[in-house]
Amino acid sequence: VSRDFLPRGSGIVTRRPLVLQLITAKTEYAEFLHCKGRKFTDFDEVRQEIEVETDRVTGVNKGISSIPINLRVYSPHVLSLTLIDLPGITKVPVGDQPPDIEQQIRDMIMQFISRENCLILAVTPANTDLANSDALKLAKEVDPQGLRTIGVITKLDLMDEGTDAREILENKLLPLRRGYIGVVNRSQKDIDGKKDIKAALLAERKFFLSHPAYRHMADRMGTPYLQKVLNQQLTNHIRDTLPGFRSKLQSQLLSIEHEVEVYKNFRPEDPTRKTKALLQ
Repeated sequence: VSRDFLPRGSGIVTRRPLVLQLITAKTEYAEFLHCKGRKFTDFDEVRQEIEVETDRVTGVNKGISSIPINLRVYSPHVLSLTLIDLPGITKVPVGDQPPDIEQQIRDMIMQFISRENCLILAVTPANTDLANSDALKLAKEVDPQGLRTIGVITKLDLMDEGTDAREILENKLLPLRRGYIGVVNRSQKDIDGKKDIKAALLAERKFFLSHPAYRHMADRMGTPYLQKVLNQQLTNHIRDTLPGFRSKLQSQLLSIEHEVEVYKNFRPEDPTRKTKALLQ
């Protein structure tokens, strides 16, 4: 989007699912489903509205809710795409979070990623053990063949000196059919220092081009490439799943039409129906 509007901070920041629809348009603005008729052109206000709407439902002390926030962003700088930002797994409850917070977040995530028509973005920091990735574990439960899962590796710039994620990004360590894409996001220091998105994208590009472990695959890394891949792969995935989805809808329609036909001439006072009901 090239705009800074998602809340950032320490601990659990995403406490409600955020359904983000990116729509290609000539002008740039945002709309919330819960603020009908209001257009946001200041993206600092978009971030504030996400925070306020989150607190309205969950409270101000780290509570969570599965009720989504729906946001549409219209811009000439985006590819048409729908993303759902979900909370990360929290293992130790804080604030007003219930003792079973981990299970609640897990159930919330499963509710969304179980849908066959969606792609799963399994985001894992490069400075942690990939074999223990919560994102990949959950993705494997609903997508054991890896047909819908794309691996995203973050924090490549924060790895210990002398180490790299080359084997992961080359899809050799824990292979996924759709592979892995590396990204370098802004740090909290960058955000506090008001580093804008364009500068961050240039720094990300420079990182991949200059790093000896990644320069050979620099054209297949980074946020802009991830955006293109998501748009293309989601389009292909919808095309592949549409026939089955259409067949399922037609089957449901026929079933409903049959029920309507059965009840079309229904008369509650009909004595024969009462007799049938008693016999049943």
